[in-house]
Amino acid sequence: MLTNLVKFVSRTALIKVPISNFSSAPLILSEERLQRFRTTETDCSNHTNDHIAQFYKISEEDRKKIFLHGGIPKTFDIQTKTFNELCLMIRQPSVDVINCLKQINYSKPPVKFVLYGRKGSGKTLCLAHILHYAHKNEFLIVHIPWLGNWMRRCKEYSNSETKEGFVDLNLDAAAWLLHFKTQNAHILTNPNVKTTVEYIWSKREITPKGSNLTELIDHGINRVKYASNTIVALCNEIKILSTNGIFKTLVAIDGFNAFFYPNTRVYTEKKEVVHPHKITITEGFLNLTKSDWKNGAVVVIVDEIAIADKDQLSYMPRYLLGKDGFEHMDPFVPILVPDYSKKELTSCMDYYRERKWVNDYPGLDEEVEFISGSNPYRLMKVCAPL
Repeated sequence: MLTNLVKFVSRTALIKVPISNFSSAPLILSEERLQRFRTTETDCSNHTNDHIAQFYKISEEDRKKIFLHGGIPKTFDIQTKTFNELCLMIRQPSVDVINCLKQINYSKPPVKFVLYGRKGSGKTLCLAHILHYAHKNEFLIVHIPWLGNWMRRCKEYSNSETKEGFVDLNLDAAAWLLHFKTQNAHILTNPNVKTTVEYIWSKREITPKGSNLTELIDHGINRVKYASNTIVALCNEIKILSTNGIFKTLVAIDGFNAFFYPNTRVYTEKKEVVHPHKITITEGFLNLTKSDWKNGAVVVIVDEIAIADKDQLSYMPRYLLGKDGFEHMDPFVPILVPDYSKKELTSCMDYYRERKWVNDYPGLDEEVEFISGSNPYRLMKVCAPL
C-alpha cells in the first residue's frame, strides 16, 4: 500500500517522499476521538452550527423513501453500500439553508437558494441533507436528482403530439413521476390533494377535476406517451395547491443551469439541436422556479458538469446560468459550497478509520490533504486504494 501511495504521489509530480519516511506502525486512535466525528442527533431540524463537520446516519427507511430513485452521487452510493450505512456530513451550507427554511415567511413568494462551488465540493450531498429535512417536516418535494441526464443523456426523445416544434422525453418523464410519487407518498394520501381542473388527454382518456393527484401521476406513468405533458400539468397543480395552503413545497433541482445551456444532445428529426426551452418538461419546472406563487422554497445547484466540457470555464452562478437564467432566478440567495475545512477533513478521515477504510499511519491526514487539495470528491478517490 505504501509503495503504491508513493508511486501515485510521484506520478502526479506533487511530492517525492522516500519510502523510509513512512512508518508501517499503525496509529492507534482513542475511542473518544473516533466518536467525536459522529452525532446521535438524527433529526435534521435540530442540526446547528455545533454539529458542523459531524456525521449523522440516515435510516434505511428514509433512504428508500427519499433517495430510492436518485439524489445520491453514484460513487458515494457505492461507498455507502460498502460501509453498510448512509451517513452525511453536516456542513455549513446545508445548515444555513435549513435555518432559513425554518424562519422564512411562507405567505410570501418562494425564497430561492442557488448552491454553487467547485467540482466535487459536495453540493449534491448538501442538497441531500436539505431534502432529508424537507421530508421530515412534511414538505412536498419536487426533486430532479440530475438534470444533465435529461439534456445530455436522455433515454429517448420524440416530437410532441400536442405542441408543434416541441420535443418530449417521455421515458425520463415517466421515471421522474415514479420518483416524485415515491418521495411524496405520505402527502399524496391527503384527501385535499386534488386536481383543480379537468385534463383531456384523448377522446377516451380524461382526468376529471377533483381527482386525487395520484391519479394524474399514475396516468403519466402508465401512459408513457403523455408523461411529459403530465409533468407540466402536475407542476401547475402543485403551484395552485401550495398557494392555497394545502401543503408546503420544496423545489430542489441539481444541475439547474442545464435548462439554460443551448447545446443539448436532444435532436429533431432533421438532426438539429433542440434548445432546452423547446423540451416539453422544461416548461413545468421553470414554472415552479418563478416567483408567482407562495408557501414554498426553491433550492437549486448550478454545476459545471451539467454542460459540455469545452464550456466548463467557471463555477460561478452568473456564468453558468447566463443572462436568461440569472434573470429567471433573480432575486436569489447564493450559497457557496467550499472544499473541506481542516476540521471537516479530519472528521472525514476519522470516519474512514472507523469504517476500516484506510490503513492509518502518522502523517496520513497531512498527505491526503495535500494530494486532494481538501476537495471532498478527490479525497474519497485518493483514499479508496489505501
